Amino acid sequence: MYDLIIRNGLLYDGSGAPPVPGDVGISGDKIVAVGDLGAEKGQAEIDVAGLAVAPGFINMLSWATDALIHDGRSQSDIRQGVTLEVVGESYSYGPANEAFKAWLRDIQGDIKYEIEWDTLGEHLDYMERRGIACNIASFVGAAGIRTNVLGFDDVAPTPAQLAEMQALVREAMAEGAVGLSTALIYPPGSYAKTDELIALNQVVAEYGGLYISHLRSEGDGIEAGLAEFLTILRAANVRGEIYHLKMAGAANWDKLPDIVARIEAAQAEGLTVTADMYNYEAGGTGLSSVIPPWYHDGGEEALRERLRDHSLR
Repeated sequence: MYDLIIRNGLLYDGSGAPPVPGDVGISGDKIVAVGDLGAEKGQAEIDVAGLAVAPGFINMLSWATDALIHDGRSQSDIRQGVTLEVVGESYSYGPANEAFKAWLRDIQGDIKYEIEWDTLGEHLDYMERRGIACNIASFVGAAGIRTNVLGFDDVAPTPAQLAEMQALVREAMAEGAVGLSTALIYPPGSYAKTDELIALNQVVAEYGGLYISHLRSEGDGIEAGLAEFLTILRAANVRGEIYHLKMAGAANWDKLPDIVARIEAAQAEGLTVTADMYNYEAGGTGLSSVIPPWYHDGGEEALRERLRDHSLR
């Protein structure tokens, strides 16, 4: 006797193999049988004839955190089949010192909430206490680490500051972060040099974590962006994933075969490196990515002052 049997579905197992007709048996919170369960009984049974049955989808780059704080039912994504939200691109919600908390409060939109945590682990505990319908996993964001220690300034960390940044990454990894994330076209993350990212990822490697990155360029400089990414993987001995691999701009579209070949060559070399892609042919982002990085040096108020200065504009 199963708790639940899903009958007569077209089963997609996530491997890429063609779907097959069949049933799914569930006991507790585990799938315990897949196949023809015609002779079996379930305390509850659902006939899904004509429908597809698949593992839950993974949103690899989710910004659902605020929405989940507001309403943990996650209806907009769950009704599309998403059961795992992977958050923390560039910025995660911890670690959070007082200055970082002040910034998080400043960027809140319609959804307002108190920041009741100091670390990433405490934030994830907070989400669990509130109750959310989906699963959630978080990277620790390198830009957030940088902001906690260096603020929004375009400066290189001193050895002592870099050690402090590594300690924050180590704390987050010990608390359950799946790895380190960067988005290297957005300040202050764009201020991080390669050696800084190698040092942080050496900590990630200690925990078997993953380095995931929005490359420093996805357009004219895509080759250099990929080369830097692979350099970090080699030097830190860490696994890697490329966020939304793309060739931005029509002049770069024909670079895709070469970029894929470079990734495959890195795999053949022994690196664990993969990439994900959009399932559509457009993208969008904020103005911060096209304003020169030095405009942002010092944070958002410094940016506003420079934009008001007609001699700089």
